[in-house]
Amino acid sequence: MKSQARAVVIGGGVVGVSTLYHLARKGWTDVVLIERKELTSGSTWHAAGLLPLFNLSYSVGQLHKYSVRFYEELQEETGMNVGFSKVSNIRLARTKDRWDEYMYYAGIAETIGVKVNILTPEQVKEVWPLCETDGILGAIQHPDDGYIQPADLTQALAKGARDRGATIYRNTTVTGIEQLADGQWKVTTDKGEIIAEHIISCTGSFARKTGDMVGINIPVIPVEHQYIVTEPHPAIQERRKQGLPEMGVLRESDSAWYMREEAGGLILGPYEVGAPVCYVDGPSDQSEYELFQEELDRLMPHIETAIARVPAFGEVGIKKVYNGAIAYTPDGNPIVGPAPGLKNFWLNEGHSFGITAAGGAGWQLAEWIVDGEPTVDMMGVDPRRFGPYATEGYLIAKNEEAYANVFTMHYPDEERAAARPLKVTPIYDRLKKLGGVFGSLYGWERANWYAPEGYELPESEKGVGADVITNHNYAPALEDGRFVEKWSFRRSNYWEHVGNEVKHVHQNVGVLDMSPFAKIEVTGPGARDWLESIFANAIPKKRGRIALCHLPTPAGGVKAEFTVYEWASGRFYMVSAGGLEAHDHDLLWRLAPKDGSVTLQPITQKYGVLVLAGPKSRDVLKKLTRTSLENKDFPWLTGKQISVGVATAHALRVNFIGELGWELHHPIEMQAYIFDKLFEAGAEFNIKPFGIRAMVAMAVEKSYRNMGRELSIEYNAFESGLDRFIRPEKNFIGRDAMVATKEKGLRWNFVTLTVSGNSDVDARGSEAIYDESGALVGRVTSGGYGWRIGKSVALAMVKPSHAVVGTKLKVKILGTQYEAEVVPESPFDPDNTVLRA
Repeated sequence: MKSQARAVVIGGGVVGVSTLYHLARKGWTDVVLIERKELTSGSTWHAAGLLPLFNLSYSVGQLHKYSVRFYEELQEETGMNVGFSKVSNIRLARTKDRWDEYMYYAGIAETIGVKVNILTPEQVKEVWPLCETDGILGAIQHPDDGYIQPADLTQALAKGARDRGATIYRNTTVTGIEQLADGQWKVTTDKGEIIAEHIISCTGSFARKTGDMVGINIPVIPVEHQYIVTEPHPAIQERRKQGLPEMGVLRESDSAWYMREEAGGLILGPYEVGAPVCYVDGPSDQSEYELFQEELDRLMPHIETAIARVPAFGEVGIKKVYNGAIAYTPDGNPIVGPAPGLKNFWLNEGHSFGITAAGGAGWQLAEWIVDGEPTVDMMGVDPRRFGPYATEGYLIAKNEEAYANVFTMHYPDEERAAARPLKVTPIYDRLKKLGGVFGSLYGWERANWYAPEGYELPESEKGVGADVITNHNYAPALEDGRFVEKWSFRRSNYWEHVGNEVKHVHQNVGVLDMSPFAKIEVTGPGARDWLESIFANAIPKKRGRIALCHLPTPAGGVKAEFTVYEWASGRFYMVSAGGLEAHDHDLLWRLAPKDGSVTLQPITQKYGVLVLAGPKSRDVLKKLTRTSLENKDFPWLTGKQISVGVATAHALRVNFIGELGWELHHPIEMQAYIFDKLFEAGAEFNIKPFGIRAMVAMAVEKSYRNMGRELSIEYNAFESGLDRFIRPEKNFIGRDAMVATKEKGLRWNFVTLTVSGNSDVDARGSEAIYDESGALVGRVTSGGYGWRIGKSVALAMVKPSHAVVGTKLKVKILGTQYEAEVVPESPFDPDNTVLRA
């Protein structure tokens, strides 16, 4: 066994071997893979081998697209047959909501270059003659996917890796992983030790055991997945005799199952409610090619709908039922990227669609490891999207929920109920009593909107368009039994109530709880110089000033955004998006000097944030503090520590909605007092709470950017329109690449669009944008209805030639094209007169 390697991959399933192959392909030949048994002996061997391109995540969609293309190239490169049957994939729709989901996905597919065909029920019958099409509205078809033989694919990847110089050790068990004083890793096995610069964990069902070795919690617990293989059916055998093409992979999403041909028979793969997690403590040390006892009773609702849709399925016997482990995460997406808090330890875990994602995940992880950054925005799969709250109990509840919802409609406003409420602020119960309808972000409960007192969905609205199996299109009932929210891809029942919140803030005064903001304090003699060296914007020299600062990639993209405020001499308070806490703080930790000149102290839990906003916000706050709130004393983009009654807060004159107001950052234990005092002082001004959805609607009207949407590693900071936040005259990460790209010519421009003719739907993000000739020229990044300007608004990235104000474009929303026009940035209050009032 080698004693040294550039990188060690742990795990010999398809994900691990793909990672090894792609590292070798990037030129790292001194790489090693260690597998405890034989390749594929974990969960790869029993996978059904499907290659679904369909995914509503931009990140995962890119990975799947690469995989499907790459597997054909691999076959040519290695000369090994990977068993790729490109038979296509057909998804049936029984409801209008499902059709909306498919049309939304079609926009994502078009913008990332995945071909999708629209099929009528008659066309479905042509390509799947054994399928009954009664009750079908239509279908979408991916002509380029199908299924593959997982074991053959893995062996081809292994050959390709070996041919490029990589080494694979089978029947070798890792017994310990330790980081040495010089930063290198020592991997101890039952065959010897290897010292490596990088470790990549691809251990599937063993992920939590691997994490224990290095002291981290990897948020992966497998769930049992069953599929049924039938005996041959005469009709399918006859088709083969006649030389007819194999029928594609059929998915009845509304009944939560997939079906395909297999050896003259059929495979049925249901995703049932009630499938349990397994291997919570990891498999046994001797586990190999392991299956669980089948539980057919759990599958009966799916079997019944399958027989109704494909009667042939009920006409043959069952040959075998597979019940094996599939790794899951709380949101169903894999974990690909750096392990938080560890140098050069990488994760490629949690793959519930591992065969499809393996190629793309290995590709991007190799890019990340070798070149320092991925080339695709990986926010949707980054390990740091979860935090310490994702404990064992949380994972059990959320992973079982994620499995049960694989085929349910993934509404953009959906908020799943498991493991909630978990993290709440001191005013949670107060907000509930005021009508708060909550969602969850990074474990925190946040009020999305406020239902009027006594409001309830009409009985006729409940269950309309829902999944056949799960009845899944409205939010869970409130504690008093009322159903108040219906999920939709269109303007749903809460739309007008959100509009009322916006109008009220704009005309009076409102309060928003933004305590989940990620917060960190940066101190030390080197703090200011270090911050100057990493951020594109300048750090304010005058204490009390506030700056919006972006952390660029070496290539000039954007990977984080912070509000920076020097709240005491040499002490910098930095705020970023609540859902990115682990991600953003880990980025800072990796960049911080190790000489002790800079100290990072996360303080998210210590401080709450209440946003007080609206034209009467000054009138409310001045009743509670002696600090002058007038412009000459307290201008926009400044902060001060003030008294609020007998409590204290740092009042920052900044917000994400574009109205006069302050963010009150306060010790969390004082929140209830401050909240009550605000409502007491604001009673004469009709003060009311408002929610996250009102905030988002107002932010879009101001053309405010969001990480993972308008701000991305894939877009140069100038492409995202951040010119006023970039100081090219100073040195910072990515400065040269950023400027060089601008001088060479930008590929994209950030624009704001108003959309017309859309009476019941707004763009939400990922919709395709066309010019008047019909050419694809961009994609929507965010969107919504602008209540203050009375227009539908979309933020987008388009080709520079189409970014001129006044340019006429078309936006495809749920399959229909609507007229759009490029307008000046910040259609509401473009001169910030309201903010500066």
